[in-house]
Amino acid sequence: MTKITVSTKYQVVIPKEIRGQARVRKGEKFIALVKDGVISLVAERPLKYLQGSFKGMKATALRDKHDRT
Repeated sequence: MTKITVSTKYQVVIPKEIRGQARVRKGEKFIALVKDGVISLVAERPLKYLQGSFKGMKATALRDKHDRT
């Protein structure tokens, strides 16, 4: 587990090992979510980033509009 310190300006630095694992790039934007006192940072990436993620997925298993609530 890696410890991170909050500066006097309330800034944090993401350690190199975590940046590498999460593939964080310079200038990337994040969305901060807070739930029960836990802060989560989620990378704001364009939909193009997901291209090829669902390769081989069968469209027959998808629900139709009338199946949605």
